[in-house]
Amino acid sequence: MPTAPPHGLDPDAAARRLREDGPNDLGTSQRRSLANIAWEVVREPMFLLLLGAGAVYLAMGDPREALVLLGFVVIIMGITIAQERRTDNTLAALRDLSSPRALVIRAGRAQRIAGREVVVGDLLLLSEGDRVPADGELLETHELASDESMLTGESEAVPKQAGHTVFAGTLVTSGQGMARVSATGRRTELGRIGQSLEAIGLENSPLRNEVARLTRRLVLIGITLSTLLAVLFVSLRGGWLEATLAGITLAMGILPQEFAVIMIVFMALGARRMAARQVLTRRLGAIETLGQTTVLCVDKTGTLTRNRMAVAALQVGEQALEIDGLGEAALPEPFHELLEFAVLASEIDPHDPMEQAFHRFAGEQLADTEHLHPQWALAQEYELSPRLMAMSHLWHGAAGSADVVATKGAPEAIADLCHLEPAARAQLATQADAMADRGLRALGVAKARHREHAAHPQDQHDFDFDFVGLIGLADPLRPQVPQAVAACRRAGIRVIMITGDHPRTASAIAAQAGIDDKAQVITGAELADLDAAALAQRLRRVNVFARVKPQQKLALIEALKAGGDIVAMTGDGVNDAPALKAAHIGIAMGRRGTDVAREAASLVLLDDDFSAIVHAIALGRRIYANLRQAMVYTLAVHVPIVGLSLLPVLFGLPLVLVPLHIAFLELVIDPACSIVFEAQPAHPALMEQPPRGSDQSLVSGAQVALGLVQGGLLTLVLIALYGALLAQALPVEQARSAVFVALVSANAMLILPSRSVRTGWCPMVSGLPPVAAWVLAGTLLALLLATAVPPLAQVLRFAPLSMPAWLAACGLGLLMLLPFDLAKRALAARR
Repeated sequence: MPTAPPHGLDPDAAARRLREDGPNDLGTSQRRSLANIAWEVVREPMFLLLLGAGAVYLAMGDPREALVLLGFVVIIMGITIAQERRTDNTLAALRDLSSPRALVIRAGRAQRIAGREVVVGDLLLLSEGDRVPADGELLETHELASDESMLTGESEAVPKQAGHTVFAGTLVTSGQGMARVSATGRRTELGRIGQSLEAIGLENSPLRNEVARLTRRLVLIGITLSTLLAVLFVSLRGGWLEATLAGITLAMGILPQEFAVIMIVFMALGARRMAARQVLTRRLGAIETLGQTTVLCVDKTGTLTRNRMAVAALQVGEQALEIDGLGEAALPEPFHELLEFAVLASEIDPHDPMEQAFHRFAGEQLADTEHLHPQWALAQEYELSPRLMAMSHLWHGAAGSADVVATKGAPEAIADLCHLEPAARAQLATQADAMADRGLRALGVAKARHREHAAHPQDQHDFDFDFVGLIGLADPLRPQVPQAVAACRRAGIRVIMITGDHPRTASAIAAQAGIDDKAQVITGAELADLDAAALAQRLRRVNVFARVKPQQKLALIEALKAGGDIVAMTGDGVNDAPALKAAHIGIAMGRRGTDVAREAASLVLLDDDFSAIVHAIALGRRIYANLRQAMVYTLAVHVPIVGLSLLPVLFGLPLVLVPLHIAFLELVIDPACSIVFEAQPAHPALMEQPPRGSDQSLVSGAQVALGLVQGGLLTLVLIALYGALLAQALPVEQARSAVFVALVSANAMLILPSRSVRTGWCPMVSGLPPVAAWVLAGTLLALLLATAVPPLAQVLRFAPLSMPAWLAACGLGLLMLLPFDLAKRALAARR
């Protein structure tokens, strides 16, 4: 890679090409068009029933009723389409955020942009783990290889050299490179063969399957009861058209139209709330699983710590130096070589925080000395591997002199490369342990010489290394981590730290974070010797794993899952992808994570902050709790609708409800269920409770019973009111108006006790979201207009009530709050 990046495109030129060529995507947007949304809405059973009722009115010679019903259909469709469109916009914004990012050079500066903003002529900087955003010609490479299996079907990585082409959608598996973009979007090889990128979407999660099963049961019940009601109507009163209307009304009352709306609104708005907390939801199904999480596996660097490394200690032989004590003094000469070779063992233009710390400290302390070598050429790089936790650089220096090799890595790996004697190994281990006990990350540094123009060895062990010294790097804990870990403990969530660091460093950080004060640690080497049974037993007691290799993370995740845990895991590297995929909730790092890790994950932390995970879990619990309460409310409000559709036929009374009234009620129930309950604040003790069981259903039998009892009480009161009014020779239209006013006002009041599982008056009235007040006020205002304004009342088959009568009916509905609360208290006492 060049020491100074070339100029690249100017921003104005890039913007012009973006306008001319269009965004860098394949034209396979997952967004539905307005026509598609409208068509999906029209096919919903509720709208088909409304249209069927309109057809019956036309057949009965009542075009006005049909037109009014059609007007309601248009209004409800408009509201539903607007809601669906808003949800689509939210998901589209999330897709844009989760699409692969690209590192480009523009105006001489490296900057990260959205992949869809890449244009022809852009200079791409590629490194391991990147998803290539566009086709391009490679200008420079350094041990670059890419996985092109999605294009060729071949699983072997393809080595790349300057002049070769990299293709959009392929994965950089190793090395670095720079390429000039030659084609974007549909003009890429990927676009030409018609493949498309994966996208975010609602998955068939257990919760959605459960709601679907409940919906199917209610639909079956609705069809059966509606058919029986129609047959009963014909046998008792005659008139098959009227019987059909009565059946349609009952079907509309039973049909849980709101369930689908509730699900998509809660998940989409929940994803948007998480995005505001810097947590990007790639798979909406993860939101419902968050509340079940029992184990949270996290990396140390950058998640628990700041990922802002700084050189804190140096050790050369018996001489130790604390950088804090250095002050303004110059770095003593004995430590110059240690820092020199640490820089030589790092990338020229590093992205790794440790290597950045070396470069930064060397720039401060070794400027204008012979220990910095910007004129040297990097000839060979030996990568870090699971087999050897060290990396080496071979440099061509001045002509006629031997090549220089610099290496850095885990102290034990450097000791192995240097073939240290047992006494020297023991001393090195003691010094490294002392650094690790303070929470420092200890790295060993070594040097070697290699004959100029001689063939380069294939293995680092073939060099004759001399040990130089140790460097201790500090990466301070994020200040909010101990509080977040404590919150996890209170919520019954176990936090496990998995890191590649030294065991003593891991133990020190774990103690600071509050993860494990006992500091019991299992290393990767110990993991390799454990069978499944032994690992399961150790996993019950140990919360810190150190010197863990990426592939061992998958084994840990699978072991935890086998033990019945619901596992969330963080990761950032290419090798973390299998474990992220295997975890119930994979959480990728947004800042330092690779594209592969992000694609495998369900959630992405945009700022790599551990506390954001805890906020996401709390939000997931809140969403699930509010979703459950919304479902219970929906069941409860449908009971009186069903009762008022069915009982008048059985008792020989005039019909109370017709399809027009069900349409009006839909306008009331949908906002209450989707907006009011979604905005409900979390219970203060929500994160003081253990995670819900994976076998726990969304709505329990007791909650169904509560909804049925509350709805049944209201049904009895309304039928009694209807019979009493008719017995007083009140006109049917006025009696219907009074019952409808009482029904809607009671449904509005039912929102209050349904917002929480807690009993008592304080939970009912405290913490009411502002949107709830607007919905309640809007509902009562619409009700007043529909039943008190003569033209509107006549259209809806009501007769205007006098204001005292209207207030009396409304008051009766509002007073239903008392029996609603008593029923809730009684059932809670029984449990």
